[in-house]
Amino acid sequence: MRRLILGAAAILVAGVLGYAAAFAGASTAVLTTKSGEHRISVEVVDTPQSREVGLMNRESLPADSGMLFVFQENRPVAFWMKNTLIPLDMLFMDPTGKVTHIATNAQPLSLDLVPSGGPATYVLEINGGAAARYGVAVGDRLTHPAIKGD
Repeated sequence: MRRLILGAAAILVAGVLGYAAAFAGASTAVLTTKSGEHRISVEVVDTPQSREVGLMNRESLPADSGMLFVFQENRPVAFWMKNTLIPLDMLFMDPTGKVTHIATNAQPLSLDLVPSGGPATYVLEINGGAAARYGVAVGDRLTHPAIKGD
């Protein structure tokens, strides 16, 4: 029994450390809404390969964390939830980090496209329901070193 408990604890610790390693390179973004400033720990994905993988196959996302997608140009984009296991809100932003469109509670594992609704240079994926919790509205702004139009 003790071996079973120790083995389970080792698996749990390895999982937590592996997840922490995924966010080890995280940096802080600030989302400014009418309700105030919200600090969000973000993992930046700025290559075609890293954007393709995104948050796929992750079983959870810590509160006040997300993934910031950086595109080299301002253009319409679309996302899907293939192999994504958690519901997500997506904030689509212009070159200055201004929110231009919000998609809420994208369904896990769905192949339906989630379009940007117009050109986007940045997309922030956060836990489903977080956009409402932060009070995000079109026109709000995200600041981060990766957002060049700050």
